[in-house]
Amino acid sequence: QLSSFITMRCLALGLFCLLCCNAAQTYRRHPRPITARKNPCKAIPLDFVFVIDSSRSIRPNDYEKVKTFIINLLQFLEIGQNATRVGLLQYGSVVQPEFSLSTYTTKSEVEQAVRNMEHLATGTMTGLAIQYTMETAFTEEHGARPMNLHIPRIAMIVTDGRPQDTVEEIAAQARQAGIQIFAIGVGRVDMNTLRAIGSEPHSEHVHLVANFSQIETLISVFQSKLCSDMCEVVDHQCQHICVSSPASYRCKCREGYILNPDGKTCTAEDTCAVVDHGCEHICANLPRGYECRCRPGYQLTIDLKTCNRIDHCDLGNHGCEHNCVTVPESYICTCKRGYVLNLDGKTCSKIDHCADGTHGCEQEFMNTEDSCVCKCRKGYTLRPDGKTCQKIDHCADGTHGCEQEFMNTEDSCVCKCRKGYTLESDGKTCKKIDHCTDGAHRCEQEFMSTEDSCVCKCRKGHTLRSDGKTCKSNHDDHCCPAEIDHCADGTHGCEQEFMSTEDSCVCKCRKGYSLRPDGKTCQSLDLCQTVHHGCEHQCVSTNDSYICRCFEGFMLAEDGKSCKSRITLIWTVYILNILLFPAELECSEGVMDLVFVIDGSKSLGPNNFELVKQFVNSIVDSLDISKTGTHVGLLQYSTKVRTEFTLGQYSTAQHIKSAVNRMQYMGRGSMTGSALRHMFESSFSTKEGARFNIPRVSIVFTDGRSQDDVSEWATKAKNSGITIYALGVGKAIEQELREIASEPDEKHLYYAEDFEKMAEITKKLKSRICAGTPHKAEVQESLQGSQKYVQESRKGLGEKGRDKKKNPGTESLSQPINFSSADKPSDENMCQCENVIMFQNQVTEKLKSLVQNNILLCSLHSY
Repeated sequence: QLSSFITMRCLALGLFCLLCCNAAQTYRRHPRPITARKNPCKAIPLDFVFVIDSSRSIRPNDYEKVKTFIINLLQFLEIGQNATRVGLLQYGSVVQPEFSLSTYTTKSEVEQAVRNMEHLATGTMTGLAIQYTMETAFTEEHGARPMNLHIPRIAMIVTDGRPQDTVEEIAAQARQAGIQIFAIGVGRVDMNTLRAIGSEPHSEHVHLVANFSQIETLISVFQSKLCSDMCEVVDHQCQHICVSSPASYRCKCREGYILNPDGKTCTAEDTCAVVDHGCEHICANLPRGYECRCRPGYQLTIDLKTCNRIDHCDLGNHGCEHNCVTVPESYICTCKRGYVLNLDGKTCSKIDHCADGTHGCEQEFMNTEDSCVCKCRKGYTLRPDGKTCQKIDHCADGTHGCEQEFMNTEDSCVCKCRKGYTLESDGKTCKKIDHCTDGAHRCEQEFMSTEDSCVCKCRKGHTLRSDGKTCKSNHDDHCCPAEIDHCADGTHGCEQEFMSTEDSCVCKCRKGYSLRPDGKTCQSLDLCQTVHHGCEHQCVSTNDSYICRCFEGFMLAEDGKSCKSRITLIWTVYILNILLFPAELECSEGVMDLVFVIDGSKSLGPNNFELVKQFVNSIVDSLDISKTGTHVGLLQYSTKVRTEFTLGQYSTAQHIKSAVNRMQYMGRGSMTGSALRHMFESSFSTKEGARFNIPRVSIVFTDGRSQDDVSEWATKAKNSGITIYALGVGKAIEQELREIASEPDEKHLYYAEDFEKMAEITKKLKSRICAGTPHKAEVQESLQGSQKYVQESRKGLGEKGRDKKKNPGTESLSQPINFSSADKPSDENMCQCENVIMFQNQVTEKLKSLVQNNILLCSLHSY
């Protein structure tokens, strides 16, 4: 029994030892995760993706070992949104993403997701998994950070067998895309395949273990790779910055520098030298590109390439009392004429040119803008020396209109009358003084006023007694009385002629004059008021007759009484041109693309700007605006250029005029050159409505000197076929206007001293807009009737032409009648007097021929 007990005890002890050994082996076959501890690594942010082989060749126990390996490896990573981001995918015959780089932000979440993975147990499509990793897993949509942040992208591929697809090409593309690949092979994996997958150097990135139990030995290897700062342990030779990544490093340059091909050294980045920067003044390199800059006194325009001179006065804080003038980098204040700048450089004081007492004026003086001017007291005028004075002779110019005598006074020329006459209320004419009106003459029979007194007279048959008052009968002398000469005593007072009659002395006037009611003085006889002169317009009296005259714009007809319009001659030539030269009737510029370039600078002023708008609308009224007719665009410029409306925007005159009326005054600088550039480059583009084979015309309006150059863009515009009319007002510079206007200047350059004279240049400009047609001002009134006449004439002539066979002598007007080329003058000589006469003679001959052949249906004289 004792031996049996000992035997049983030994068997039990052996069984216990066997169980303990098996337990120890089981513990060694299933490694446990490393207990989480504080991360000893330097915190290097990574984008880390695990690519796990989940093929059927991996047994379930080995699959669990891979999960434990991943969890243990995570202990050396600092996981977070701004630290290391972790993603994981597993693959068999297909790729199955478990979680992306943006899915989890804590280590515990990642660990739990790894534990929840399930084995696929299918094929081995390693190449497909690498492709998904490159094209999807490392994209910004799936949580990868942008490449320019230079966060290392790490892919760790764990596989246990030969892939069923090719991996060399896709792995090379992934590495070229910046992905650092660690390749871990387990068991029978071909080492060449691992090298084809992993990054270089292969000694750092390719690892092979015999079985899944040995994969745990790689934990310490990767701990050193993930935690070591390669830039500190190797001689990297980077010129600027060394950036560590697991098992590797790269060189980086500071901002504004680029890495040389050797991957080590850096060169300053000269972006301006390698790009077409387009900067007008200066191109400046920046760390991430370049920028355009302007020279002092200029500022960058809205395109960030070209420069405009800075109008420091435009800023509105200059404080100048009178004028502000922009200079490079600043401004200066100036004063108006007659003022001087004070010491503060801002305010102005009026200059007193008379203060020094050197004016030398004889009587008075006055301070003006420019100088001290001498003046004279009332009744005196300044002599040519500008200093002394002389009495004014108001009668010297002969315009006093006095009938008899005149006298110079301090203020004016005063009319006077001779003895025996008194001045009328008009202050010019005189009337005879009637000394008899007071009734104190005491004459017995009759009386007569003379120059000095009232003289008594006697009736026929009586003689004045010696008392000068009473009369006695001639019959008292008992003899026949002698004939009495009533004019002999010289008291008749007649202004021109006189005649003694039976009873008295009677005054008479010379031919061309009539006697006034006073019976003494004479006035010029106006035959036009006394005869039926028959003049159609005006009757003008002459010494002994009269002549007829016509109003301005008309001429006297052959009868010397009626008047005919000078327009008749113009329309005679115009209508003959229609009849004789029908092919030349159309206006070559009747249809055009017209762009107004309007100065909106502050020197113009709001009131004058409204006048400019009226000017534009006046031109528009004279044009045939329609879709198929003339198109109009307009741009306004100041410091900047603004398109108010384009050529293709409106097709009616009313819409255009409404747009002009809505236009807001800019009121700043004057960049005429920029406006011409905009007109040339944009306004006549097809995008803004310009048409092909349509004349292009631009009207440029300015009132002062441009702040930039006008020559370059004006020349380019004219060379491209644009006809430019330059309109200047006030302080516009003649040389600039010549540079802008097309040639010849006399047809394309217009100038007015002020805006009150704008109407004159508007009228002239209208007459130039459509070359080759009569001016509207001359032909407007007779246009309607003349057109009707032409239509009726052509209709009648057409019927005549159809009867040509019946009447062989009849000529057709459907063809132009050509004058000989030898007689035809050149275009520029058409208006010379001798050529006009030659043309008139030739027309007369043609008219005679037409009348003889019954072609001309009515006389042109009816016009």
